[in-house]
Amino acid sequence: MQGSMETPLKRVRGLGSAHAGTDHFWKQRATALAGIPLTIAFLVIVLSTVGKDFATVKATLAHPLVAILMLLFVLSSVVHMRIGMQVIIEDYVHEEGPKILLLMLNTFFAIAVGLASAFAILKLAFGA
Repeated sequence: MQGSMETPLKRVRGLGSAHAGTDHFWKQRATALAGIPLTIAFLVIVLSTVGKDFATVKATLAHPLVAILMLLFVLSSVVHMRIGMQVIIEDYVHEEGPKILLLMLNTFFAIAVGLASAFAILKLAFGA
């Protein structure tokens, strides 16, 4: 039996065959944890504007704290969504071609959702 060429540090880091190791795990947990207060803030903001006229909703979203909370909610949610879907694709799609295509589409979709959401929030926040 031959000795391993890995250093003890590499074994401890636990990068594994995908070379991603615990990176996705921690990002997924961090975005989930950040999502708790951000989702509560999002729900409070949305529920406080239900039934209000457009001018009131626009004024609410134009407040800097509200706009920042909404942007953070979108960012956290989109990153969490992309990582979660990436893990599912990597686990269940075994052929390399479709896997690469789906991973690319997943990233493009997350970017499109994030940009569209951020654009809408910023447009309302800056009064365009």
